Amino acid sequence: MRTRTPLLLGALAAGSALLLAGCSSSGEASASDDAPDTIRMATLPLSDDPNAVTPVEELQRLLGEETGMEVEITDVPSYSAAIEAVRAGHSDIVMMSGFPSALGVNTGEVDSLVAWPGTDEPVSTCLVLDDSPLESLEDITPETVVAFADPASSSGYFMPIHMLDAAGLTKDEDYQALMSGGHDRSFMALQQGQADVACTSTIFPPMAGQGTPMFPFEEGETRSIGESISMPIALSVLGSQSMSDEKRAALLTGIPAVWSSDNADLLGLYVEGIPEGVEPIVEPDAAVFQPFVDIAAVAGVDISDLE
Repeated sequence: MRTRTPLLLGALAAGSALLLAGCSSSGEASASDDAPDTIRMATLPLSDDPNAVTPVEELQRLLGEETGMEVEITDVPSYSAAIEAVRAGHSDIVMMSGFPSALGVNTGEVDSLVAWPGTDEPVSTCLVLDDSPLESLEDITPETVVAFADPASSSGYFMPIHMLDAAGLTKDEDYQALMSGGHDRSFMALQQGQADVACTSTIFPPMAGQGTPMFPFEEGETRSIGESISMPIALSVLGSQSMSDEKRAALLTGIPAVWSSDNADLLGLYVEGIPEGVEPIVEPDAAVFQPFVDIAAVAGVDISDLE
């Protein structure tokens, strides 16, 4: 069964580390694992386009086959809502990029079940339209509007903020930040002239000319004026601490089998963020997320001691 109605988790703003900290320390009891034979997965919508086809059914089928359990998949509206769903035990798992995973792990109430190391390749790129007068990050001025996807997004916020900071550019001083609400919305803002620069994941520009709403540009319509450093962890599947031991064991073996290059054609964007040739880390130590804590500090977010 697939539930498409977003979880009602209160007024959780996207990417709010302070809200996550508040929820974690509120004393509210986590939900018990009242569905021991059902894996409940939270997912973030891949696109706001209602006509976009996402391989949810394939993911549901593959995970069910590998674990021998029923799988329910529920869309949630934001990174922080997804983390809170897992933290509170309403969902068993969610797949996240590095920074949201670090946010969850550093609460001490969410585990990383499986993580995929990053590569030496840049994670983020800052794009402009081809006819833009901006040739490099050094050309950005206090009047320049830079669009970011989500304040808890690794490739759409934290890594670009770090990139811009390394170029001597401080948010809200040396440029104007626009929080678009999603990678595709950043591209819309760039198209419509609401933003001069769109900072996003490097996975999107190769989609040019494919007619996908995820990157609605033809080849040559955009160009990069800067790229970020790499990340130690590319993706991680976060897990609830309230799930049964049986379910956890099934997921620890099932997750690496499902999210693999063997299923790339079936799962599409769900596995495109996994670097080729890297082996997943099962039950990684929290220390692997420390570099994200350091980089997040550049964005003014302290995720080192969330409780």
